[in-house]
Amino acid sequence: MTDQPTDLPADPDSLATMRDLRAEIDRLDAEIVALLARRARLIERAIELKPGEGLPARIDSRVDEVLAKVRAAAEARGLSPALAETLWREMMEFFISREEEVLGKEGPAR
Repeated sequence: MTDQPTDLPADPDSLATMRDLRAEIDRLDAEIVALLARRARLIERAIELKPGEGLPARIDSRVDEVLAKVRAAAEARGLSPALAETLWREMMEFFISREEEVLGKEGPAR
């Protein structure tokens, strides 16, 4: 989470018009969607792996760990940690619900 993207303008001030700015926002939105799709594929793999490791869909300690990392990464980049946490909580709840659809709320029997 600490790598700086290299294909973004060095400074938003370099975007001279609203058209340029909107084009950059649209490009960035497409990149974010691609990253979310990649994350969704990783969750599908987690659904395959968790039963073999006896893990349930929801692991509260992992949720807390991810949120702490996201808040720290947001703060380091000048993004509101509260915004990042809100977005990640929503995303994680969506993915946990997906896992629970397949694995059940209690997870695999031990």
